[in-house]
Amino acid sequence: MDMPSSAPAGPGKLVAPSGAVHAPAEQPAYLHHTGSPLFLVLTALGVVFGDIGTSPLYAFQVALTGLGHPAPTPTEVLGIISLILWALMAMVSLKYVIFVLRADNEGEGGILALLALVVSGKIDNGGRIPLLVLFGVIGASLLYGDGVITPAISVLSAMEGLKLVAPGFEHFIVPATLAILIGLFVIQSYGTERIGKLFGPVMVVWFVVIALLGISNIWLAPAILQAVNPVEAVRFLIADPQVAFVVIGAVFLALTGGEALYADMGHVGATAIRRAWFGLVLPALVLNYFGQGALILSDPTAIDSPFYRLAPGWALIPLVLLATIATIIASQALISGVFSLTRQAMQLGLCPRANIISTSGEEAGQIYIPAANWLLMAGTLCTVLLFRSSENLAAAYGIAVSGTMLVTTILLYRVAVTRWRWPPAAAIPFIVLFGAIDCTFLVSNSIKIADGGWFPLIVGAAIAMLMLSWRKGSSEVRRQLHVMSMPLKEFLPWADKEVIGRAPGLGVWLTKVEHGASPMLLRHIEHNRVLHEKVALLTFVSDRRPRVPFAERHSVVRLGHGFFRIQVRLGFMQTPDIPLTLLNCNRLGFDADLEHRNYYVAHETIVRRATGCSMGPISFSIFSFLNRVSSRAPDFFKIPQDAIIEVGFRVEI
Repeated sequence: MDMPSSAPAGPGKLVAPSGAVHAPAEQPAYLHHTGSPLFLVLTALGVVFGDIGTSPLYAFQVALTGLGHPAPTPTEVLGIISLILWALMAMVSLKYVIFVLRADNEGEGGILALLALVVSGKIDNGGRIPLLVLFGVIGASLLYGDGVITPAISVLSAMEGLKLVAPGFEHFIVPATLAILIGLFVIQSYGTERIGKLFGPVMVVWFVVIALLGISNIWLAPAILQAVNPVEAVRFLIADPQVAFVVIGAVFLALTGGEALYADMGHVGATAIRRAWFGLVLPALVLNYFGQGALILSDPTAIDSPFYRLAPGWALIPLVLLATIATIIASQALISGVFSLTRQAMQLGLCPRANIISTSGEEAGQIYIPAANWLLMAGTLCTVLLFRSSENLAAAYGIAVSGTMLVTTILLYRVAVTRWRWPPAAAIPFIVLFGAIDCTFLVSNSIKIADGGWFPLIVGAAIAMLMLSWRKGSSEVRRQLHVMSMPLKEFLPWADKEVIGRAPGLGVWLTKVEHGASPMLLRHIEHNRVLHEKVALLTFVSDRRPRVPFAERHSVVRLGHGFFRIQVRLGFMQTPDIPLTLLNCNRLGFDADLEHRNYYVAHETIVRRATGCSMGPISFSIFSFLNRVSSRAPDFFKIPQDAIIEVGFRVEI
């Protein structure tokens, strides 16, 4: 929700009997990313590229390990570096930076924003789940699995440089990683507004340093430049397809931040991401990977840590410190992305409500969700303790991201045909090409299921089950509430007859029933037979846009007899705020006494029917649990604690 200062000052029609009040049709367009181009590029470097920017810490090393022997040949080194180069060019530069970033949902990106863009109808309408919604749920669930792994592997790989400083430090790697991660999650409640300005300059230093390290080693073994020729990659693939198939899964680790480019697009915009990628990030990554390859050509024994061995001995400790800071930044971006993903899932009806705290008075995207933060911390710490090294964790990493990338490609076809107006004859070859590459990476990573790939699959499957159970259960509750409600035409004369007194002030009834009197209100009248002089039936409706402009957000309808129907339409990047909603409605002519008001919320007891329930026992148990642990309505809707009245009733589904 926008702050009151951002709302238009006072325009709107007065409420008329049996009429509706809407905000004026004229509205200013949303102004996204109005900073200077240089500032936006710098912000992109700090927010967007942390994940893919720290991949050189482990990607090439894991690929060399996949060869199965300790002494890689020059042909193998050239082939792996060539594969990394052309994978970056095809899957990140071409697919994501050039094409996928065009699939923006009014400036927002990410798998759920893409789902909201392409699916028709309501995402949370229950019934048989549409195939596209199922794909979106799978992609989002795998992103949560990625969210558990990325901070763990990033910080672990940075701290593993300690064993090169002194072998005795090896025992401190896991404890130091745990301490850094705990500190990172603890400070999330303070938000990233203050420290965010430091992220960009630090990442500029990081990319410049890894580029210089690469150049210094390329100079010593210029033969590595042959890897620019894609023939080297083809030669490696043909020489031993079985080994190459294993290595492809490790090569994919160089691409693991590609999805983050799209997910974080709403922070800085596509233009800034493209400029930062082609202007600094891609050249720095390529130079560093080529430098690591040159190092192995000249010294095959450096296979144990090719990234850190790029640096001279005197620079090792500063490089470990810089890498640690860079991986913390990468983890921070991922954690913030999980917060945004969770809010999107809540607004799209795929997740129970949770308390959302804004950490910035200027940027709506900077939020903190305590429940998501602590669950993510628990999962990340367990991941570190379970795998204990970046090499072990690499087996679990690729499958989650490759699955999400494949889902993005599938949804992208719908965008190409319906939004970009491509003819199917042009869209199908495009999607088949990238889909085939995504499938290759996914299948290659799937051979690691026994070695750790099972972990993100279990996390993703659990999240998907939670999402689908919540979607089904909340839809059934809403359907049953409509059955238990009373049409407004019948309700108004019935209320006139049953209510024996009207108290001064305003009663705000938060209801899920859009076109009738909710059972909560009916139950209250039956038992108490007293209402306020003005009664507002308030309903929030989710929109598939990221943000609904102020002029389209509020609708106030006078029903007569002192009753009003208020409907508030919010996008999936907006958070409900009932007091602010009433203030905005007053600006548009509602004219209610906000000093003397009470808020009525439902306390629903959900029970499963003995017969005829459309939910299985397991899915109902999951939904019932989520309903109990979800954030209380007063907290989620920002209702003042001193004016809440909860009305309890039983709902059978």
